[in-house]
Amino acid sequence: MRIAVIALGKIGLPLAVQFADAGHEVVGIDINERAVELINAGREPFPGEAQLQEKLSDAVAAGRLRATTDYADGVPGADAIVLVVPLFVDDASWEPDFAWMDAATTSLAQHLTPGTLISYETTLPVGTTRSRWKPMIERISGLTEGEDFHLVFSPERVLTGRVFQDLRRYPKLIGGLSPAGAERAREFYEAVLSFDERADLARPNGVWDLGSAEAAEMAKLAETTYRDVNIGLANQFAVYADSIGVDVYQVIEACNSQPYSHIHRPGIAVGGHCIPVYPRLYLSTDADAEIVRTARKFNASMPERLVARAASTLGGLEGMRAVVLGAAYRGGVKETAFSGVFATAEALRNVGASVKVHDPLYSDDELAHLGFEAYAAGEEVDLAIIQTDHADYRTLAARDLPGVKLLVDGRNVSDAALWKGTPRIVLGKGQATD
Repeated sequence: MRIAVIALGKIGLPLAVQFADAGHEVVGIDINERAVELINAGREPFPGEAQLQEKLSDAVAAGRLRATTDYADGVPGADAIVLVVPLFVDDASWEPDFAWMDAATTSLAQHLTPGTLISYETTLPVGTTRSRWKPMIERISGLTEGEDFHLVFSPERVLTGRVFQDLRRYPKLIGGLSPAGAERAREFYEAVLSFDERADLARPNGVWDLGSAEAAEMAKLAETTYRDVNIGLANQFAVYADSIGVDVYQVIEACNSQPYSHIHRPGIAVGGHCIPVYPRLYLSTDADAEIVRTARKFNASMPERLVARAASTLGGLEGMRAVVLGAAYRGGVKETAFSGVFATAEALRNVGASVKVHDPLYSDDELAHLGFEAYAAGEEVDLAIIQTDHADYRTLAARDLPGVKLLVDGRNVSDAALWKGTPRIVLGKGQATD
């Protein structure tokens, strides 16, 4: 097959490489000229994705993968087009911002030729494939969905850093606008993916047709919104446990010792491209989902809550020197999408503290680009807040932060033995200890 992949980011590029690795001819389309140049040279444009460099080099050298900025080069004649363009959400209104996806869809439609399968893998509000993309593509291309081309939704379900592993591990969900479109999608994904055997699934691992685009759209939103709501519940338990002097981690471990409880871990923030965003996409079409709304707001409030606890413990933070430990949204991943570092730093500044940020994965210049002053080892501080569960912070000791009066551990990663004599608050561990 000849396959076009639109948007060669941290999901799109591994997908393009996977399709090429399966023996197909792949053209990747991206507006980033530098990324296109690197890909055509067989060099990964971003680090951290297991097996990507090796597979990319092989695919480019074999002539099965190339990249372009020109839709007129990549779209015409494609048997299948997979689109993974980012969808953003407005921070104030929580409404989806389709600007980038509209632009990509317009360019796709302008060059679409008959006989093509189009699969959207970007997470979408329920109903978007049918009500937005179908009429837009038909109007611009002059072609008819279900006759001249087929349109389906098939959500990506992978985690950056392990995309190739996850593509094999999880069933590939598809939802078409017609039975014929769904069948085309099933044939396509079975030709480009292989699946691990999984005895734990109710049916064989592979391509699962959910019967409609709306069901597939909802499945992706439901599986990610579940995690945000679950974390919100864990955070609620943690805040209460702190108020009564109980270790919430011990409680959660006890609860999860039987198979009907799956309580997640609490934390200072929920970050990344998915978990803090997709509940908002769900809410954009289900305004009555108060459980989802409450959990999202509670999780978003955690940085401010922990800063308030620090202020109460120290008698105020006006004029104090604070360091936020961790810019990344999760440990070991160099990514700041919706990271709690931004809300934590803002909350500290709002109560009069000066703020610096440390992260072992980021240079001082990179932190400055993010809007932060970098903390240098050995600088004196009054307050430290662990925002990211980097492995480095597991061995962090009070002596590493001269003058520190309080540690607030928002991830339960610090070692109590290394903080004897220094007040330490761990989210969900009860009262401050030293």
